[in-house]
Amino acid sequence: MAVTQPQPMAPPPAHEGILRRQSLRESAARTYARSLPIVPVRARGLTIEGADGRRYLDCLSGAGTLALGHNHPVVLEAIRSVLDSGAPLHVLDLATPVKDAFTTELFATLPPELADHGRVQFCGPAGTDAVEAAFKLVRAATGRDGLAAFTGAYHGMTAGALAASGGARDTTVTRLPYPYDYRCPFGTGGERGAELAARWTANVLDDEKSGVRKPAGMILEPVQGEGGVIPAPDSWLRRMRDLTAERDIPLIVDEVQTGVGRTGAFWAVGHSGVVPDVLVLSKAIGGSLPLAVVVYREELDAWPPGAHAGTFRGNQLAMAAGAATLAYVRDNDLARRAGDLGARMLSRLGGLAAEYGCVGDVRGRGLMLGLELVDEDGPADPAGARPAAPLLAAAVQEECLARGLIVELGGRHGAVVRLLPPLTITDEQAEAVLERLADALGAAVRRGPGGAGAARAGGEAGAALTPGTAEPAAETVTPYRTAPLGADR
Repeated sequence: MAVTQPQPMAPPPAHEGILRRQSLRESAARTYARSLPIVPVRARGLTIEGADGRRYLDCLSGAGTLALGHNHPVVLEAIRSVLDSGAPLHVLDLATPVKDAFTTELFATLPPELADHGRVQFCGPAGTDAVEAAFKLVRAATGRDGLAAFTGAYHGMTAGALAASGGARDTTVTRLPYPYDYRCPFGTGGERGAELAARWTANVLDDEKSGVRKPAGMILEPVQGEGGVIPAPDSWLRRMRDLTAERDIPLIVDEVQTGVGRTGAFWAVGHSGVVPDVLVLSKAIGGSLPLAVVVYREELDAWPPGAHAGTFRGNQLAMAAGAATLAYVRDNDLARRAGDLGARMLSRLGGLAAEYGCVGDVRGRGLMLGLELVDEDGPADPAGARPAAPLLAAAVQEECLARGLIVELGGRHGAVVRLLPPLTITDEQAEAVLERLADALGAAVRRGPGGAGAARAGGEAGAALTPGTAEPAAETVTPYRTAPLGADR
């Protein structure tokens, strides 16, 4: 009788080993890798291909960094040009032709009042360092120490930036109310809520018994991103500009995530006509590579040499990629395109709010969109807002991933599903994103409480995402199947 030899077990797929080693070797502080267990190996435009062969529509875009999507040809050409030229890649803060070209392109996009009388400080490569530089700048210029910031804010992960963000615990930063229609701190929402927020701010600044000394500066976001995709009313932004100007308080506007056409204007302050004293920029200005700057009125240029420095503030490849990105967005009117397409997407998302009681609010500006998910059976506050539903939001994110769609979560309780697609997204791709999101929401609602992990456990959706052996380059993007790489070009 023949003895049957046991068949050797097949080794686990390579991507599983990579994910396992990451979990063993990397810090517990890692974030995106926890909710997005994929191993990207190729990408172009809106599309990412994982090591397992699956393809995804990326509506995270490097947290808003990828204005032109992944590996846009103009970005790649700009990088190759520098590499092929033999130019130095590391120059500290020395002047170079690449840096000069970037600065010229950047200033051409700024509000004229700032560009004509502005200075630029190149910072360390992260946006949080630019925020720190802005704080040091206004403190040096005014001789004051305090700062005014807003509830729900997010300005970075270094100590000073965190102190001005919404999650701060021990801080001397004065916290002021940010207008938030759905969860208005005054229970009114709308123009009335924004007016009360402005009145509160003016009172705090003017009341000698408020306990708040005149600050060195005020920092705000035109749209709070990590705070839950909350656009500030234009009228409120103008009030903040007036309040700070009348009191000689420099206004710092953080456009790290809202800049380079994201909201439908090249810089989000363009919607309101506000010209800040200090503009903090990063993410998309580097064309997908690390770069951060502060642009400010020349009157504030009071700090001594070396007051804020960083070894990698002269990133030549990022400056080349950034200049190419700024020019492409401007020449192709992508800010207007983002505004038009974003408005249509927002309208479609409104249909989900009408269909599902768990969608408490839909909001955004341009291609910076969010759905706030709530417990529809929970008690409403005086303004009608229901309790946040973070578990439902996590389930929606998971179901989206199972359908080949990458989304981010944000907001106070992580209950806001965020969409940050590249500005190059096509109408066809936007339709696919919306259909997949709607289907994922329906699936998450059907799962109900305690359904975490169901999407990954079921093989049907995952199998549907596996690309075919021969996909035509012009294949129509439809739900449950992702586009071939480069289809958005």
